[in-house]
Amino acid sequence: MSVGLFAKKLGMTQIFDETGVIFPVTLLKTEECQISQIKTTNTDGYNAIQVAYSPEKISKITKPQLGHLKKIGEKGFKSFGEFRVSDPQKFKLGQNITLDSFEVGQKVRVTGKSIGKGFAGNQKRNNFSRGPMTHGSKNHRLPGSVGAGSTPGRVYPGKKMAGQMGGQTVTIKTSEVLFINTEEQILVLKGSLPGKHNTLLKVQLKD
Repeated sequence: MSVGLFAKKLGMTQIFDETGVIFPVTLLKTEECQISQIKTTNTDGYNAIQVAYSPEKISKITKPQLGHLKKIGEKGFKSFGEFRVSDPQKFKLGQNITLDSFEVGQKVRVTGKSIGKGFAGNQKRNNFSRGPMTHGSKNHRLPGSVGAGSTPGRVYPGKKMAGQMGGQTVTIKTSEVLFINTEEQILVLKGSLPGKHNTLLKVQLKD
């Protein structure tokens, strides 16, 4: 994989191509991203680039974070993320990651947290079918049998049941760049992406 950046989700809309075909798209607002650490197999056991994002006032940054950021200048960032790379020597400390690294038509990998939907039952959460509604049936939306009795005498881990729905890390592996606005720092990607408005997404270029 290659290095990428972090962006906030603005929302969804639709655009038309030259032939009149309509595409659903997601708009992202990129933030200032700066390389804060270069990790190699000799120093850390693997090759990666650490990127600092979410600019913040220096007065609101903790002393350990300020000490870590000293090597890239007097700037404050409150969050950090990593990108695995094959050749970390191509990058420099303090280097800014901008939309210039992206091109229209490129495939990108987008990771973010999906929208939390609270506690949900089996029908909604796992797409199960309901029981019969007539002839005295009292199993309309019940989960049914969840395991045997004396053997094994327990419910196996991973059993599909009611529970918290959403709010999990989701990765879209084949999103495509359709439009780039470097002046407004807007990135337009094809299709839907995880999260709601202002959700922070990790956008990574694919080799």
